[in-house]
Amino acid sequence: MSREPRSVGASFEIDAHDLQETVVAGFSQSGLAGLTAVDYLVDHLEFEQVGHITADQLPAITPFENGQPRHHTRVFSHEGAGLSVLVGELFVPAWAAQTFSEAVLEWTEAEGIEEVAVLHGVTIPHAPEEHEVFYVATEDYRERRLADTEIQAMGRGFLDGMNAELVARGMESDLRTATLLTPVHAQAPDVEAAIRLLDATQRIYDLDVDTGPLEEFAAEIQGYYEGLAERLTESAETEGPEGRMYM
Repeated sequence: MSREPRSVGASFEIDAHDLQETVVAGFSQSGLAGLTAVDYLVDHLEFEQVGHITADQLPAITPFENGQPRHHTRVFSHEGAGLSVLVGELFVPAWAAQTFSEAVLEWTEAEGIEEVAVLHGVTIPHAPEEHEVFYVATEDYRERRLADTEIQAMGRGFLDGMNAELVARGMESDLRTATLLTPVHAQAPDVEAAIRLLDATQRIYDLDVDTGPLEEFAAEIQGYYEGLAERLTESAETEGPEGRMYM
């Protein structure tokens, strides 16, 4: 299906099919930990690509591999795992976050998706013992997914940008929503943070992913991630902070 919401400035069109009721997403944000985690998950559990998202009126990128181009934001699905995964390599600036979130939320409603979780790294001062995954989640998500885990709630603070829009929708509807957060460092990708997010995702969704090769996987695409991180830094400096969070 395709959805293109009314907007001023940027607009987004989603074309995806054969989806599961649960979506896990990772975007081009600080440290690229969430993006690295979902990219690795898709690669190592052999998810099938079932769609993509296009953007209008944004500085676009067209990633490619071995000379073959691909969409910057892609949707994958795995019936056995019961998950769909959204891999977002395009940096969405703060001024377009609401429009992007509205497009995603209209899409989830139209497709009967019941749950959305975002894997997210945050650049905040932290001690080594705070290298953990925390959550900000609606009550129904906590009851369904987190009751039997040791993942801790994030302390006082706030979300903004896409994470804020997605979690807020969960408070106002039957959509279960969560952001799984971990502190990240400036280098990209922050592989240790990505491993933490993957481990948490495995515990929550009962997956079996060998995270051992993740450092090798990241090394293989280090140059690509470094270029993506440079674009992210340049855009963030222009647009201001996005996805802020306090412990």
